Amino acid sequence: MIIKRTFIIFGLICLIQFFSGYTFAVEPDEILENQQMELRARDISKNIRCMICQNQSIDESDAPLAKDLRILVRDLIKEGYQDKEIYNYLTDRYGDFILLKPPLKTSTYALWILPIIFLIIGIFIIYIHQKRSEKT
Repeated sequence: MIIKRTFIIFGLICLIQFFSGYTFAVEPDEILENQQMELRARDISKNIRCMICQNQSIDESDAPLAKDLRILVRDLIKEGYQDKEIYNYLTDRYGDFILLKPPLKTSTYALWILPIIFLIIGIFIIYIHQKRSEKT
């Protein structure tokens, strides 16, 4: 009975950890002493894509490049840059792809339109497959 209860508790702890969205890769030596600046750095880091992981923000990524970018964002905040200036600084160097939510402009139409086109193509393929399956 005790083993079963321990196993259930362990399983619940594992599930909570697995589904918890509050895991960050920010290391203690990166954290700014000023709480307001740290909150700004976190907000900006959540909107910047890790160029290695690509589906994670630099706030969540353990990659060395993500750490460098987190430190860069904090340094720019310390130097007095505003949020928009930091985003501009990063997009000038890495392009719009570095933003998790790139702006809608001519150079990013593909990022916004291709997923819709692929969805339509996928639906069409499923439709054709279903039609052929009904004939047999």
